[in-house]
Amino acid sequence: MVIMPAFAASPDVSTTHVKTVVRADAKSGKLVRSIVLEPRAAAPAVPELETMINRIAGEQGVEIPLVHSVIRAESNYNPFAISPKGAQGIMQLIPSTAKRFGVSDIFDAEENISGGVRYLRFLLDYYQGDYTKTIAAYNAGEAAVDKYHGVPPFSETRNYVMRVGKNLKSARERSAKTPVQLAQSGPAAETSGETSAPIQTSVGSDGRIYYHTP
Repeated sequence: MVIMPAFAASPDVSTTHVKTVVRADAKSGKLVRSIVLEPRAAAPAVPELETMINRIAGEQGVEIPLVHSVIRAESNYNPFAISPKGAQGIMQLIPSTAKRFGVSDIFDAEENISGGVRYLRFLLDYYQGDYTKTIAAYNAGEAAVDKYHGVPPFSETRNYVMRVGKNLKSARERSAKTPVQLAQSGPAAETSGETSAPIQTSVGSDGRIYYHTP
């Protein structure tokens, strides 16, 4: 679940930057956290944002529809989205993940996308191209996926994997109708010239989520 800042519906959202400030209350002496809005450069328009996402995905060798599918599930393309758990920006990075992948301004769309895509690239390499584990780990972290040897038994993560899987199927279908060449994941795909087969999702009798191709 993602909550949007109160200013997200404002016409000036593209020129606003979120900053959290902690100050001591003059009367009680307690620390009070507040959100300050600061002017910032306008966010890219939708076509520019799509171009940016496609470019970054291509640079990192991550399938473009996968990146779009994750973004749609995470923030629905809102660069200023904030979740109750502290995930921020268009790809909903938590501060530690942002720092891990070199993001200094988490609400800068390009930096956030670059960090999120680098994380996806890391997960794809770590799980040897296993999309199910990669998507689950993007939501729950590698530690949880490794502990359960697959999708953790968390309803949030299972629903997330299913949602991204459906988004991915739709994104691939849309891409197939356009002349845009998809960025492929991994060196094998780059050399073969083959496009990825559609992913289908199902829930087995054991309650686990399975991905398979025709």
